[in-house]
Amino acid sequence: MVDTLLGRKIAMTQLWDKDGNVQPCTVIKCGPCRVVQVKKKDEKDGYSAVQLGFEEVPARQGKDGKPGDARANKPMQGHFKKHGSPIMRELHEVRVDGDKNVPAQGDILKVDAIFGKTKRVDVIGTTKGRGFQGCMKRHKFQGGRATHGSKNHREPGAIGQNQWGHHIIKGKRLPGHFGAVKRTTRNLEVVRIEADQDLIFVKGPVAGARNGLVFVRQAVRK
Repeated sequence: MVDTLLGRKIAMTQLWDKDGNVQPCTVIKCGPCRVVQVKKKDEKDGYSAVQLGFEEVPARQGKDGKPGDARANKPMQGHFKKHGSPIMRELHEVRVDGDKNVPAQGDILKVDAIFGKTKRVDVIGTTKGRGFQGCMKRHKFQGGRATHGSKNHREPGAIGQNQWGHHIIKGKRLPGHFGAVKRTTRNLEVVRIEADQDLIFVKGPVAGARNGLVFVRQAVRK
């Protein structure tokens, strides 16, 4: 059974529950996802999975005014053509347990069919990239003394040893690239599902910027 769908983080909003309490929610356009390919363990693939395509890519117009090829390279065009699917913007595999209750190739998976009875979900997204940052922003260092004569305001301080080792310890927290990593937010409460617009409202924030690609799955640790 497929328990994961692809989506886009739209924005954050707030909803009121039955008791009149405000709940901050993240709006995710989840699906619809097309099953482009089904992989089975007993065949040449060796494992059970489905390839989900998200957001169909419109064909661009050629120089002669006729519809040309969609915005995809030749190998990807051949892959979609082989499986009888339109070219999709995003293509990702989702593992499934066994070959039973697996959707067929060409099926359309919608948010209400996958998460209609689900109360908790996990959302996987990519955090915003912040570029090269120092220790205070990257690792929440306190910084040095902000007094007259201090030469260590935003520096990490001593990073070596004076007796043994004579090298920087592996894993030392130092300045470097910050953000643009995959993060999973677990056990988010499903507040509302609007099936006609393929929207799912989850309580709280999720990783990523607006219009960023996210994966929504049924909660693993309920």
